[in-house]
Amino acid sequence: MDIGKLLITLGLGIILLGLIVKYAPWLINWFGKLPGDINIQNPNSRIFVPITSMIVVSVLLTLLANFWLRK
Repeated sequence: MDIGKLLITLGLGIILLGLIVKYAPWLINWFGKLPGDINIQNPNSRIFVPITSMIVVSVLLTLLANFWLRK
C-alpha cells in the first residue's frame, strides 16, 4: 500500500471518529455496557475491563480491513 493512501485513510478515519464523538455520541454509548464487560467499583478504586466491547470492535475492524484491503 502506498504511504500517501495510508495517511489519507488514517486522517479520514480520525476525522470521522471525531465527528461521531462530537455530534453523535449515542453511536458509541454501548461501549463498556455489554454483557461480559467487567466493571468493579470500590470507594478508593475502579477496575474496568471491556472484554466483550473490545471483541466487537476487533471484529468490526477486521471486517473493514478485509473489505478495504481486498484485491
